[in-house]
Amino acid sequence: MQQALMYAEMLDIPFAFSSNGDAFLLHDRTGTLGKVEEEISLDKFPSPEFLWRKYCEWKGLDEDRQRIVTQDYFSDRQKSLRYYQRIAINRTIEAIAKGQDRILLVMATGTGKTLTAFQIIWRLWKAGVKKRILFLADRNILVDQTKINDFKHFGKAMTKIKNREAEKSYEIYLSLYQAVSGTEEEKNIYKQFFPDFFDLVIVDECHRGSAAEDSAWREILEYFSSATQIGLTATPKETKDVSNIHYFGEPIYTYSLISIKKSTESLSSAFIELQPHSGCAFLYWV
Repeated sequence: MQQALMYAEMLDIPFAFSSNGDAFLLHDRTGTLGKVEEEISLDKFPSPEFLWRKYCEWKGLDEDRQRIVTQDYFSDRQKSLRYYQRIAINRTIEAIAKGQDRILLVMATGTGKTLTAFQIIWRLWKAGVKKRILFLADRNILVDQTKINDFKHFGKAMTKIKNREAEKSYEIYLSLYQAVSGTEEEKNIYKQFFPDFFDLVIVDECHRGSAAEDSAWREILEYFSSATQIGLTATPKETKDVSNIHYFGEPIYTYSLISIKKSTESLSSAFIELQPHSGCAFLYWV
């Protein structure tokens, strides 16, 4: 059971099971079942529906919130999601479903922050929760790669803001922050959008600019303050004058280089089968 609990914590799974072949030992990490551990017979294994109901009870997900968090991922056979990306996405969706409007995700370089951002946007967009989204970056290559790679599935609903033109007929907007702001007022074209135009703003590599209170990034975020805002970074910045956490709050998920090392060592001999919307993961040792 101890090993199962280690995996359950790593995979963000609320229920862990172990078996000797004669019965199951159930460990409840949610506190919703009355007992932390309980032995159950082989024919009494809980159904996915029961576990999902208990999971929602634990997370405080009513029917309206469940409609949001059960919105499907975009299905891409060429880019299957890693378990840590799913955790980051699910925690973000759940937080937004419950009304949180400032979110920080910390994920090490190379762990797929842009793909994670795409799936977050896709699910919220398809659920009808967020209808106009702004994705901000500070380097042109980041915007262009995002547009032609992970975000390409948005198709004609997406545009890149350029030539300092604020076209308002799209739903997904990608932009360099330099393309919508400037030292001269006429260059601040983000003000051509109403403050409530966007209901979701995602800032890539948010440690570079938005952490500083007097930065151009911060001016844009404060202008669109009614929008839910998500900061993505591999290295959150915390100094006397600059703070990601002060603005976005504590990270709702961190997947660091240390996390990578631990997960590689722990999961090297296990095959994981995740069960969507059930709170279960089955592990098979090979």
